[in-house]
Amino acid sequence: MAARHKYFPLVSIITVNYNQSEVTCALLESLNKISYPNFEVIVVDNHSTKDNPAIIKQRFPNIVFIQNPINYGFAAGNNYGLMRARGEYILLLNNDIEVPENFMEPLVEKLQNNPGIGAVSPKIKFYYQPDTIQYAGYTPIDKVTMRNTAIGYWQKDEGQYDEDKETAYAHGAAMMVPMKVVKEIGLMSYIFFLYYEEADWCARIKNAGYQIWYVGNSYVLHKESVSTGRMSTLKIYYLNRNRIVFMRRNIRGKEYYIALLYQLFVAIPKNAFKFLFQGKIKYFLAYYKAIGWHLTHLFSAEIHENPML
Repeated sequence: MAARHKYFPLVSIITVNYNQSEVTCALLESLNKISYPNFEVIVVDNHSTKDNPAIIKQRFPNIVFIQNPINYGFAAGNNYGLMRARGEYILLLNNDIEVPENFMEPLVEKLQNNPGIGAVSPKIKFYYQPDTIQYAGYTPIDKVTMRNTAIGYWQKDEGQYDEDKETAYAHGAAMMVPMKVVKEIGLMSYIFFLYYEEADWCARIKNAGYQIWYVGNSYVLHKESVSTGRMSTLKIYYLNRNRIVFMRRNIRGKEYYIALLYQLFVAIPKNAFKFLFQGKIKYFLAYYKAIGWHLTHLFSAEIHENPML
């Protein structure tokens, strides 16, 4: 009896590069060795100025290479990739990820076998400590504090998270979504620029009636915060600005006002003044610049826009 032909749907892998061309090339090198036979790679360069991103296309001529004339941000960079993607499934990968040979198949199979799932993420481990977990799912974002935690974070990987589980959010560093879901819910919101965009996208996926799953028998390795640094004014500004953007887009009714009061009178003063007392004036100013943005965008319609594909 002839063996049944296995169907491998096209996967469009999208990654955004910003001043990290060698890091991006390391990702592409690891993708060259995977066992999954049907994929395209789209690299979006967000106007790198500190190195020469042309080397990416020179070394990997088969990729689709998009060079943006300005840095539109991480969300917009992914959106440009989504507009060019031809795949049945989309895989967003941070450029500071490297992948093992067989990581793709479990993700595709999970989505193929479960049409009610709108996004999946693999286990994410630290590249420089590959026995240690960064992500094995997320807890829900608390509707008052606007914070959540990564399940398994900094735990040794001893197989305790090898089972697939429904989770609150996929992880933007490695996230697979069916193209039909993207067409239904739209692209990432451009308002985020950096941070919280994937949590917001996941919230929209769930609002459309889909589940989000963590897939435990697939993993990737993450170098983490290569582009923004472990602590920087850029990171403080966008994390805190976008925490409140996420709140404004996703929390409703009484819970919204409770969350707003908590941010204004507890979280923001506590965190900002901690930087001030430590003498970290530039971090303090980044914090208040983040809050000031909301004062100047109190009635901005752009905050609630969802661009469609």
